[in-house]
Amino acid sequence: MMTQAFYTGISGLKSNQGGINIITDNLANISTVGFRGYNTEFASMFEDNLNTTSKNSATSSTIGAGVKLQAATMNRDQGVIQISDKSTDLAIVGNGWFGIQGEKDTMYTRGGNFTFDRDSDLITQDGFYVLGTMGANIQDDVLTGILDEVKLGDVKSQEKLRFPQTLTYPSVASTTAKFLGNIGTDDEARTIGAGVIDGLNNRNHLRLSFTKVVPQVLPGSQWDVTATTQTLDGTTIYDTQTGGASFDSRGALISTTLTSIDNNGSPVAIDLGSGFDGVVAISNIPISASSLADGTQGGDLEGYSVNKNAEVIATFTNGLQSSVGKIAVYHFRNEQGLDRASGARFFEGKNSGSPLFYQDSSGENIIGTDILNFHLEGSNVQMTTGLTDLIIFQRAYDANSKSITTADQMMQKALQMDA
Repeated sequence: MMTQAFYTGISGLKSNQGGINIITDNLANISTVGFRGYNTEFASMFEDNLNTTSKNSATSSTIGAGVKLQAATMNRDQGVIQISDKSTDLAIVGNGWFGIQGEKDTMYTRGGNFTFDRDSDLITQDGFYVLGTMGANIQDDVLTGILDEVKLGDVKSQEKLRFPQTLTYPSVASTTAKFLGNIGTDDEARTIGAGVIDGLNNRNHLRLSFTKVVPQVLPGSQWDVTATTQTLDGTTIYDTQTGGASFDSRGALISTTLTSIDNNGSPVAIDLGSGFDGVVAISNIPISASSLADGTQGGDLEGYSVNKNAEVIATFTNGLQSSVGKIAVYHFRNEQGLDRASGARFFEGKNSGSPLFYQDSSGENIIGTDILNFHLEGSNVQMTTGLTDLIIFQRAYDANSKSITTADQMMQKALQMDA
């Protein structure tokens, strides 16, 4: 029995030392981004039966033979959300894991402190690639179209998010310019302008000048219209066209003979509208002018950023933006079954189940949680809890060391008695 007490104390030393190791690791990583603390679980070891003189005893008498550290389970509480100054810093609020990859297997992490490297690859601070779905709107470093959102592909199709260092938004020449406004009925010249893009990616000015026809034929009003296309500074005129516009007594447009104009080699249709939809000539409302023109001026890539939907957004010098990628957020049936690579990174485990994506009601893959850009999730370790646990383990360690010392003294005494 004295020997059993000796080894029981040793098991207590070893188990509480293991608990101290876990808690100290938690406390050491209290500032680690995305760190998941670990809780300790202990279990008693086997029991030794006591010999009893009575075969009809109503109780079973045993003596425990020690303790063991049975498990170190992941603390799945939300970590502290911290504000940052980068759109590529992401925090998951709720369940989910980012996927990252180096040369080997995929790892999963809550640490969203990402950045774009010099090659425009989205990576972790130590060079692991962030996984997601690339947009299908990039070809040969040219954007083929604006996407409002890139949809997540299948779980197994996720890839390293690697974007072009240079990306061009191609220009599209204007084909139609619609004019709107009220030119009134006074005998004064009125002008309405529109910005139009030519085939060489230049933004030019399309100007309409309205002057009253003399003499007027009542009811209604008639106007001469002169259209001019020119550079924005007015130094070069590309084309001039003339025509007329007639309005009825209410000021609604009846007809126009001005149809199109050349814009430095690109024809532009002139749309003055019809009726009250477009240009009108009404006396009792304020003078106004506006225009709408299609076409897009080309632009070069200014940079990439990440929005709160975990989308990678490309911004161009023409002021346009497009979604070009989507960061994947993985889920597991049993997060406790993940294999630990470090306190902030994990591998798929035998008991975790395979990674999966949540889906919406239409069957589309979604991230399935809230993402905060310009934020990071810190460690979920509570310092007060850790320090309290540390004191408990220390005192338990001291108590077990006293058990060993006591058992040793008793054995020495027994040996001396035998002598």
